[in-house]
Amino acid sequence: MRELADSTRTAAEAAGAVGCEVGQIVKSLVFRRGDELVMCLCSGDRQVDIDALGLERANADEVREATGFAIGGVPPLGHDRELPTLVDSSLRRFDVVWCAAGTPNAVFEVRAADLLSALTAAEPY
Repeated sequence: MRELADSTRTAAEAAGAVGCEVGQIVKSLVFRRGDELVMCLCSGDRQVDIDALGLERANADEVREATGFAIGGVPPLGHDRELPTLVDSSLRRFDVVWCAAGTPNAVFEVRAADLLSALTAAEPY
């Protein structure tokens, strides 16, 4: 894990701070799908097509309640409760990706294959 002086709150800020491509940043985003909350892991250079996936944006309180973390620092794993997870399959184009590590200034580096194998119940999109 790296704690950085620069903000890593956005994918562009995180990429600049660690010196990688924006696509290598994993955005951990929480949405509502009907009555449930869903985690989407999305490459930093992509957008989640919320209409195609039937999602609505969760608010900051819902994100914190579901994950234990504030928006901008939500890691892809280790939440307060298990969430259904959708994973951007384009993340596989990278050997290494960078993820939020719990605060807007902390990130960790992980092999994309290792991250994806740790998410055994995740669905690709």
